Amino acid sequence: MPSSASRSRIAAVTVVFAVLLALVVLALLVSVAVGNRAIPLPEILAALAGDADSYDATVITSQRLPRTLVGLAAGAALGAAGALMQGHTRNPLADPGLFGVNAGAGFGVAVVTFVLGVQDPGAVVLAALLGAGGASTLLFVLGLGSLRGNALVLLAVLGTTLSALLSALTSSFVLLDDQTLEVMRFWQVGSVATREVSAAWLVLPLAAVGMALALWNGSALSTLGLGEDVARSLGTGVVRARVIGIASLTLLAGTATAVCGPITFVGLVAPHLARRLLGHDYRWIVPASALTGTVLLLVADTIGRIVARPGELQAGIVMAAVGAPVLLAITRRRRLVAL
Repeated sequence: MPSSASRSRIAAVTVVFAVLLALVVLALLVSVAVGNRAIPLPEILAALAGDADSYDATVITSQRLPRTLVGLAAGAALGAAGALMQGHTRNPLADPGLFGVNAGAGFGVAVVTFVLGVQDPGAVVLAALLGAGGASTLLFVLGLGSLRGNALVLLAVLGTTLSALLSALTSSFVLLDDQTLEVMRFWQVGSVATREVSAAWLVLPLAAVGMALALWNGSALSTLGLGEDVARSLGTGVVRARVIGIASLTLLAGTATAVCGPITFVGLVAPHLARRLLGHDYRWIVPASALTGTVLLLVADTIGRIVARPGELQAGIVMAAVGAPVLLAITRRRRLVAL
């Protein structure tokens, strides 16, 4: 029979997830309702129910609803990916955007466009996945040999260096080829208003597999936080946990970046918010980060549609404005401790 402390903990976790789910639903409704064109709520509900046949209903079903669903999937993927990266590296600055994974995906897209001259959405998704996988694997291999001493600083240096290198190579391809420039200038802005909705449906199964692996990896992350020797003594397969983490991170960050472009700071901010609400148990941090990432990205996209009417600011720009102060607040702490 669980103790009173255990029951209180379960009740607190249940309340947190109930609140997060309610916020997700609210963010979804606001994302569908808000835009350049004001649409009455009854018309929105009728369009979602399929009972309306008007211009406003077409706007809802063909533009806002797909955009909102892309934001839902991408926010969850980036939030969970950030939690995984912070958990495996035990670095509070870890984020797929800051540590080179998004840059790896962008480099893959630039290579397939520049070298092969391919612009097919399926090829772009595959290239982004391969690029993200290569970047995350390289970072893990170089930086996870030891997590003692100044290894946290080393990981930050490796991640930012890798991101800068891949971004520079991508820029060189863009400058050398007009076709690559045409593809990358739309892709790099970071937006859930994807022009290729078919690509979003293509990567959805991959993102679902990545999310399942991330949730499975959560319990291993909690024991890995105690140190690899302790984790082994508790029966955790360290190598298997690292491989699953790399695979999940690749699928989550790669698919989100392939569809939306490089959106930074979601994977940084969401895990920190989840950790403040739920403590340091990654069994809860990973799913909570996914929900928090969804809310962050949808709200950022909605704000971008409001502040620049009749135009809009892309979600990647709004998230940069929100995430940069958070990054500064983290780095200004006196001691940057391991998670």
